[in-house]
Amino acid sequence: MPESLPRAVRGGGVDMAVRVGSVELPNPVMTASGTAGYSTELGSYMDLASLGAIVTKSLSPFSWAGNPAPRVVGTAAGMLNAVGLQNPGVAAWAERELPRLARTGARVVASIWGRTVADYATAAAALTGAGLTALEVNVSCPNLEGRGQMFACDPSATADAVSASTAAGVPVWAKLTPNVTDLVEIAEAAVSAGAEALTLINTVFGMSIDPVTAQPTLGNGGGGLSGPAIRPVAVRAVYDVRAALGGVPIVGVGGVAKGEHAVELMAAGASAVQVGTASFWDPRAPRNVLSELRRWCERHGVRSAASLAGRAHRMGAAPRKAAGQAADPATDPSGD
Repeated sequence: MPESLPRAVRGGGVDMAVRVGSVELPNPVMTASGTAGYSTELGSYMDLASLGAIVTKSLSPFSWAGNPAPRVVGTAAGMLNAVGLQNPGVAAWAERELPRLARTGARVVASIWGRTVADYATAAAALTGAGLTALEVNVSCPNLEGRGQMFACDPSATADAVSASTAAGVPVWAKLTPNVTDLVEIAEAAVSAGAEALTLINTVFGMSIDPVTAQPTLGNGGGGLSGPAIRPVAVRAVYDVRAALGGVPIVGVGGVAKGEHAVELMAAGASAVQVGTASFWDPRAPRNVLSELRRWCERHGVRSAASLAGRAHRMGAAPRKAAGQAADPATDPSGD
């Protein structure tokens, strides 16, 4: 891995460099976990080092076969997936795949998951000294110690998993699910446990059924919805958490396919964004989003991409209730 970060990428007078907590990135566009493989899969479509960072598919301390096929199915406004966190195990990845990825000069954020708190600690410890830029802790998976409930559905379980993951000795980003009643409460727990930043959001629960067979189209039954359909969910999650927690760094993810989508999430409060489902339609999507974001800044006289973060909170936006707070039906359009 490079010992020092490159100087800020500049184009057309725009300084694209951003910070996510203590992590400096040359620009705010990354891949999203689970959509860009484990290594250099997208390398033939773009210079991986030109992105802010590459975020790997989630890794566990053991190899995992994942769910039965079909695992992915398209929807009218996105994609349903139930891959099931298939991976070769963190040790095998670090030995076989990380060196190839490191040779590209890309900044690497490894995503980890586990079934128990001890699994998170083991996965994190296995990556000590691996030269990672950060560790993204995917707590949106079943917690066997919590009888199958996701870690990210409970503040205490989230805190335990995040705390265990600090064993890697690199900045920890907690990736949270929107499938909760009070996201702010979960976010607070993650930050209190040592998360330097929050990745918002993971997929939204969903399902589709074949009208002919009357059976679920995914082999696992239900799955996670991603893509354009969830971008408004991501924008609100980022906005609410930024409003409640102030300067806690946020990485926005959910339906980013254009430069303007990145601007929207950053205005809501994100310091950086991740591009995921769009890469299934066009593997050059992260590169394209970065180019479009730079051009958008040029057209609108934005000299620093970092200045976009939280603009909606600084420019007289109407106040909104944070997630989990009772809404005023006269002013808040949520629900029916």
